[in-house]
Amino acid sequence: MTKAIEVNNLGVCYRNVEALKEISISVRSGRVTGIIGPNGAGKSTLIKAMLGLIPARSGSVVYDNKPLEEQLEIVSYVPQRSQIDWTYPATVWDVVMMGRVRKTGWFRRFSSMSRRIAREALERVDMAAYSNRAIGQLSGGQQQRVFLARSLAQEGEIFFFDEPFAGVDRKTENIIFNIFRELAATGKTVLVVNHDLGESITNFDDLILLNKKLIAAGAREDVFVENNLNRAYGGKVKFFSSPRRSLVA
Repeated sequence: MTKAIEVNNLGVCYRNVEALKEISISVRSGRVTGIIGPNGAGKSTLIKAMLGLIPARSGSVVYDNKPLEEQLEIVSYVPQRSQIDWTYPATVWDVVMMGRVRKTGWFRRFSSMSRRIAREALERVDMAAYSNRAIGQLSGGQQQRVFLARSLAQEGEIFFFDEPFAGVDRKTENIIFNIFRELAATGKTVLVVNHDLGESITNFDDLILLNKKLIAAGAREDVFVENNLNRAYGGKVKFFSSPRRSLVA
C-alpha cells in the first residue's frame, strides 16, 4: 500500500520574514520527487521544517498517521555539502558506519551484519575501494556518494537529499539517480532538492515547484510546464518543448 507524507498549511518565518507560506503537499512513496524553484524560494527550508530541524510557524507534517518528526529513526537526511565539515578526521568507512549508530546504539560494538550492510552500501555507490581514505581527500562527487552510502546504511523508509547534484560529475549523478530509482521501486519515499532544470529533471516522477508559496505539485509532466515556470521564476527562464521532453535553459 502506498504511503505518503502529508504536509498541511506549513508556514515558516525567519525574523518576521515569511520564508514559506501555507504549503500543503503530499509526497508519495514509490516515487522520486524533486523540489525545484529559484534561489531563495524555500526549497531547503521546506525539508528542514518537515523534519523539525527548524521551527514551523504553522501547519503539520504527518506520515503513517503520526508526526514525521517523531519518526526520525526511519528518515535518512543528507544536507548540502556546504553544511558538512570536510576537515573532520574521519575515513570513508567511519562516515558510512555512522549510518548504523542509531540501530546499534551509542558506545556499542557494531555487529557483523552492520559491517556487511556498510560494505554493500559502499559497493552500490562504487566507493568500496576508498574505504580507508580520509573524507576530506575526496572529490565533491566522491564525497556525495559516500554520504549517499551512509544514508543507505541507515535502512530507512524515507530519504531526504538537499542538492545532492551540486558540483558532482556525470558518473556520480548517474549513480545517484539509479539508486533513487531503486529505492522508489522498493516503496521508499525519496525527496530531493534540485537546482538544475536541464535534462536531469526527466529523472523525477513528481515535482514540487516553490517560490515561498506553492506554485504547483504533482506529476512531472503536469508541473513542469511553461506557465508554472513563469509564475515561479518571473519569466527568467527559457522553456523548450518537444514531443519527447520539455527542458529549460
